[in-house]
Amino acid sequence: MKLTFLELRRDPRRLLKAIENREEVTLSRRGKDIARIMPLEADAPTNAVEEHEAFGMWADNKDTRDPARRVRQLRKGRFHDL
Repeated sequence: MKLTFLELRRDPRRLLKAIENREEVTLSRRGKDIARIMPLEADAPTNAVEEHEAFGMWADNKDTRDPARRVRQLRKGRFHDL
């Protein structure tokens, strides 16, 4: 489906309906294609948070064992020890 930018501004429901119908939409402005909008694939693999390389990187840090104490320490004034 092709939509002009003006048509998108006047009736955005057309874009949403096309995406719900799993159609690819080409957006144009002044006769030139500027974007292609595609629906997400339902079968796309979702990565679990636990699989991310940053997950658990603070597990060995002593400061995170007591979160309330850590937050209080972070909220202390900068010049507290001067």
